[in-house]
Amino acid sequence: MTVKKYIWLADALISLPRVVKQAIAIFVDIYFCVLATYAAFYLRLGELVVFDQAIGIAIAMSLIIAIPIFSLSGMYRMVFRYSGWPASFLVANSTLVYALAYLILILIVNPDGLPRTIGIIQPFVLFFGVSGWRLLVYLGYSEIVKEKVRSKSAKRVLIFGAGVSGRRLVRVLGIDEAVNIVGFIDDNPELQGRVVAGNRVWPRAVIGKLIRDDGVTHIFLALPSITRSKRLAILDEITQYRVAIRTLPNVHRFSLNELTVADLQELDIDDLLGRDVVPPETQLLAKKISGTTVLVTGAGGSIGSELCRQILALGPATLLLMELNEYALYSISQELEAQATASNGMQNIKVVALLGSVRDKRRVMSILEAWKPQTIYHAAAYKHVPLVEQNIVEGIDNNIFGTLVMIESAVQLNVSDFVLVSTDKAVRPTNVMGATKRVAEMILQGYQSRPSLTTKFSMVRFGNVVDSSGSVIPKFREQIRSGGPITVTHPEVTRFFMTIPEAAQLVIQASALSRGGDVFVLDMGEPIKIIDLARKMIRLSGLTEKKSTNDAGDIEIKIMGLRHNEKLYEELLIGNDQESTTHPKIFRAREEFLEWNQLRLQLSQLKTATKNNEVESSIEILRCLVHGFVLQNELIDNVALGLRS
Repeated sequence: MTVKKYIWLADALISLPRVVKQAIAIFVDIYFCVLATYAAFYLRLGELVVFDQAIGIAIAMSLIIAIPIFSLSGMYRMVFRYSGWPASFLVANSTLVYALAYLILILIVNPDGLPRTIGIIQPFVLFFGVSGWRLLVYLGYSEIVKEKVRSKSAKRVLIFGAGVSGRRLVRVLGIDEAVNIVGFIDDNPELQGRVVAGNRVWPRAVIGKLIRDDGVTHIFLALPSITRSKRLAILDEITQYRVAIRTLPNVHRFSLNELTVADLQELDIDDLLGRDVVPPETQLLAKKISGTTVLVTGAGGSIGSELCRQILALGPATLLLMELNEYALYSISQELEAQATASNGMQNIKVVALLGSVRDKRRVMSILEAWKPQTIYHAAAYKHVPLVEQNIVEGIDNNIFGTLVMIESAVQLNVSDFVLVSTDKAVRPTNVMGATKRVAEMILQGYQSRPSLTTKFSMVRFGNVVDSSGSVIPKFREQIRSGGPITVTHPEVTRFFMTIPEAAQLVIQASALSRGGDVFVLDMGEPIKIIDLARKMIRLSGLTEKKSTNDAGDIEIKIMGLRHNEKLYEELLIGNDQESTTHPKIFRAREEFLEWNQLRLQLSQLKTATKNNEVESSIEILRCLVHGFVLQNELIDNVALGLRS
């Protein structure tokens, strides 16, 4: 950062006429001739001396000899900033000639009070002075050139927020050569116009001017504790400019004084969605968790792992993690155990990692018998639409019959609460994945209709979970980083979105609200057009969309066509009947379902069809089971296609 302050001085000196720069060099050499003479007397006599006749003669002889010799040798013709070490050799040769001439002149003149050894000491000191300042000019200019190159490619950053977080961010960015801080933006009139942490604080009104005049490329939001509404208002204003926007992590991180450049991150998902998250109600979160044993299936997945994190924070006695994927189970169990160990209130919580499939009745029963959970959160499912379409039998077996195994086992061992993580794709599905999730819901509803049942079943239906595996937002981010294009299936595709923590909190609260057989849905606001989300992400990255009217843009949005059996619009309700709950954003849907005895017969037929790998028969049974299930495209199951070929 220090070098940046002297760029202007270097540019001013370089722009001087050549004769002026030569005069400056001669003046500096004269200074070192005088300085070297005084130093030689000090080294010879061991004490500082005042100016007298002997010193005057020694200086005069030095100047009479040095300047002509240096000039004739070409020392004033070379460009110092490009000379480097070769200049030192030229200075050495010139100084050697000077030393011989200087010593001879002293011996010839032999003035009173002038020791002859001055003729040896003074040229030696002069060499270091004359060569040293030239080398410093070369090295200093080299650093300034490097800094100018870095500055041209560096991020030019405005920091929004001149409070504690903003000042801490300045200290962190100050050691990053790839960042030039232009200043602060802050709405506090008491700070505006002042210099904070070495940078001026500007009002928000001048953002456009700073971006235009100072070449701002990035705006870093140092506003970790600002309200969501104010944050969204700021984003709406600055997204009109072509700048990339980054933000700080959650405010709680700052108390640890661990902020680094790596902590700067792309905008929160909440910022991309442009709506407030659904606030959790603490008493609902803790009601079925604190001091109990809780089992989460699919614990290594996007939703399952977040469920585990939030459940752990609510203080269960034991948290059981069930997962088929070994690495995913290892990762989440290690994370949770570290979290429990680091927290004062969590050391006594047992975190138990359990490998196993929800389809394995023997394994499931042994887990439930051993640990006796009070609540099961069933998040294990295949959720990726195209993959389930290509592996239909496996999707049915896992999503439907895996759920059935979990339900039967829970009932058999009198588990108190069972919560199914469902999806909006279960409503009038156009793909097998959605149909399997609707059947899983129907199994819960049908089982709940049985008499003398002690287990309370509920399901939570929500839209797309952003930043989960397979979600469009991570995909769009990666496509933007690679220069595009962003691929969108259809310009009219819309989806409901929610964050992973928001979804996990809703699932936990649902278990506390359940009366048995409930379908809970969330007021998720208006659905979002996927193409609008893509355009917003382009703008927030400081880029522009490339299209036919703007070929100079940065990122193209490419329409690929709807995926196999993909819907343009998703819905959360099968009917139009819903009732409110004690949570203002959670609703209970009233939907028709099959009684268990009727449903059981069709499930038996479906089980036989899948066991015999009868893909088309399985789909026909799903059509009979699920209201509104219509495949929009032909069958693409990989096994069925292989048998046909």
